[in-house]
Amino acid sequence: MSSRRKKPAAQPEENKGPKKIEGVRQLGVIEDERISDTLERNFMPYAMSVIVSRAIPEIDGFKPSHRKLLYTMYRMGLLRGPRTKSANIVGQTMKLNPHGDQAIYETMVRLTRGHGALLHPYIDSKGNFGKQYSRDMAYAAARYTEARLAPICEELFRAIDRDAVDWQDNYDGTMREPLLLPATFPSVLVNQNQGIAVGMASNLIGFNLVEVCEAMTAYIDDPSFDIMELMPAPDFPGGGELLYDLPQMRRIFETGRGSVVLRARYRVDKKENRIHVYEIPYSTSVEAIIAEMTNLVKGNKLREVVDVRDETDLNGLSIAIDCRRSVDPDQLMTRLFHQTSLQSTVSANFNVLIDGRPQLLGVKGLMREWLVFRRRTLTREYEHERRQKQERLHLLRGLEAILLDIDKAIRIIRQTEREVDVVPNLEAGFGIDRLQAEYVAEIRLRHLNREYILNRTRDIESLEADIRLLTRKLKRQDLIDRDIKADLARVAERYGEARRTQLVAAEEAPQLEAGDLIEDYRLRLFLTAEGYLKKLPLTSLRSAGDLRTKEGDRIIQDIEASNRQTVLLFTNRQNLYPREIHEIPDNRPSEMGAYTPNLLELEGEGEIVVYMMLAGDYSGEVAFCFANGKGLRVKLDQYQTKTRRRRIVNAYSDRSPLVAIRSLPEPATFLIRSDDGKAALLDSDLLPLMQTRSSQGVQLLSLRRGRQVTAFELIPAAATGSFERYRARKIPARGLVVREETLEGRQMDFDTLLTEMNAAEAGESETI
Repeated sequence: MSSRRKKPAAQPEENKGPKKIEGVRQLGVIEDERISDTLERNFMPYAMSVIVSRAIPEIDGFKPSHRKLLYTMYRMGLLRGPRTKSANIVGQTMKLNPHGDQAIYETMVRLTRGHGALLHPYIDSKGNFGKQYSRDMAYAAARYTEARLAPICEELFRAIDRDAVDWQDNYDGTMREPLLLPATFPSVLVNQNQGIAVGMASNLIGFNLVEVCEAMTAYIDDPSFDIMELMPAPDFPGGGELLYDLPQMRRIFETGRGSVVLRARYRVDKKENRIHVYEIPYSTSVEAIIAEMTNLVKGNKLREVVDVRDETDLNGLSIAIDCRRSVDPDQLMTRLFHQTSLQSTVSANFNVLIDGRPQLLGVKGLMREWLVFRRRTLTREYEHERRQKQERLHLLRGLEAILLDIDKAIRIIRQTEREVDVVPNLEAGFGIDRLQAEYVAEIRLRHLNREYILNRTRDIESLEADIRLLTRKLKRQDLIDRDIKADLARVAERYGEARRTQLVAAEEAPQLEAGDLIEDYRLRLFLTAEGYLKKLPLTSLRSAGDLRTKEGDRIIQDIEASNRQTVLLFTNRQNLYPREIHEIPDNRPSEMGAYTPNLLELEGEGEIVVYMMLAGDYSGEVAFCFANGKGLRVKLDQYQTKTRRRRIVNAYSDRSPLVAIRSLPEPATFLIRSDDGKAALLDSDLLPLMQTRSSQGVQLLSLRRGRQVTAFELIPAAATGSFERYRARKIPARGLVVREETLEGRQMDFDTLLTEMNAAEAGESETI
């Protein structure tokens, strides 16, 4: 792929500009160049600089900014000395780290004990350094806080002055700094670290120090050892519970990439009906959790919670959740784990720099590379120590040579006329080399006695023994490994802490079904003639008074239900719209409710909802009656679908206008009435049970030409005793004429019929 640039227009031969000179860019001359070449020349150096020199941790567990800061504090004598102002540390660090003081201070904050972001903080802090679990608890300015190195840093800088690691010049060449820190334990596996480079990122999660040291020791003895037996899972400074999934965890250990699920820990105060959350996942904050819970409460999705507060103080993190009296706290927390970041995921991406090259390694791969690094540092340390002892031994050999005749050495020095000849004369007089002669010549006069020389030369035997031991170690890797294991045991014993994050088997953790996340409460649904659907919780309905409807509108149906149920909404266009009731927004009594054409996204103009019923477990039946007097029953499970369909077409027949749809959870009795005043009582068993829901059924009531059915209502069994003369024994029923004077001015609906029938049973009336 190439970036094409416009070439200059061709010129006459005699008017052409200056000729192109090889290797020189000519003014006004534009050449073609491949985009890949442009990126390689201009972008790749920047990308590699970010990857290698800024964002990705190395095998000692640190990014350059961390290493420069800690080494500066080491040079300032803050490993054993008193604390100093953080501003002083930041200023000194700028000699190595050419960035602003705020960037350096933010790096320092994360490494402190007060901030709490690391399992084993490297900086012992005093003052307000904020908290890792809070985004609003800001740290104080550098001029107000103090710091020094934590004791564990002794293990980071041990033998740093014995040529254990390579060094480089700082950015202006005025001082030297280490390329790596010779840590005596795998710090890369102990403390969290993350960085975002160009085209890659790193996210190291920490493990318990004792477990790391034990696993590292076992790995040295047997590289094929299953380290998960000693180091089963990560450990986090914020504690919490880790849902332990063995296959997923093994994938992280082997590939270096994956995620773990953390959830909060809590205790219940039954007397106050209150939950106290005292540990939260490492990847979230108190403010985020409270905001999520507040939004759930405002959205009426968390009715069990009365109040939630941040009660974090000097004693530590605390989120107080006040619950209603009837709430089971454990069940509520199980819901909150799934609805908020009280349970969240922490990702792992073990991308580190190995000899300047980024590599994605598993846990065992990191152990292997750290062991190579540690062996190299110890080898360099032992070589440096042996070299120093050999030099010391060489000098003492020269001192030993003059032991036989101290007076001779004094006489040579006294009789030498020129100072520059003292060393050559001692060389000639005792048969020693120049270094030995200079060492003897520098001895003070008061030390030229037999006691001093004997005390010094007595060290020769111990030096020779030390040199032999160091030489043997340099030749035998197992002896170096033995020292590495001894260091690991010492570090684990001195700095080890109990595991903070508890392991909980994922299969033992309470699991919620999809419906369990839906708040369950009783409610009532109201359907109006103009297509409004109002959802009112029973708690608000008790004190509601009159329900508001649109002017001229009226309620045609209402049913009591649960928020976890499904409602089936039939329209006048033979469509059925199943809806989860929890998807329907709650209303106040003063609201008109949801407009069903918008709520259900009805397609046709003039389509309205004519009937609603609860689906339940789809075990009942539904009855249909049409204006031509025909009717049928259909099993409700014919409307049950495997997929969650938003609309079911051809829910019933369209050959005749629909009079009514009625739910039949069990056998019942219907009143059917025509417009010529005839009526009949029909047992539901008389209606044929059809296998096809689009069928018209059979004739239920005999009709004269031009007549049609106008009503089809369910009648309670207790209200039918006085009307056996209207009961039909077979279909089509002939029906009996109803006395019209009793129905004059009334609407033939369920409430009217029920009132009249109850009155008839009491003997107050003989007609329907």
